Amino acid sequence: MFKLTLVLIAALFLQTVAFAKDPKPITDDTITDQVRIKLAGDPVVKGGGLEVKVEKGVATLSGSVELPKQKEKAGAVARKVKGVKQVINNIEIKTRNSGR
Repeated sequence: MFKLTLVLIAALFLQTVAFAKDPKPITDDTITDQVRIKLAGDPVVKGGGLEVKVEKGVATLSGSVELPKQKEKAGAVARKVKGVKQVINNIEIKTRNSGR
């Protein structure tokens, strides 16, 4: 009886450890929110007005920025977000009208 109890306790412990190692997958909605937050808070990107869509971990960025370095930084920031597998950077650079 003691051995059976010990075996059951060990099995329960192993099952608990197995579930603890299997975290919930990150949803596209969560990734989208995190990318938006990071872009809006970045001092170079200032990306509050950028559009972010995530599907199956692929983040697509769109909208416009003033400088090429802002576009590059936006892609880099998005890539660092947990759950992002790929970034498609469709951000455009605004062209300035000279003298108008």
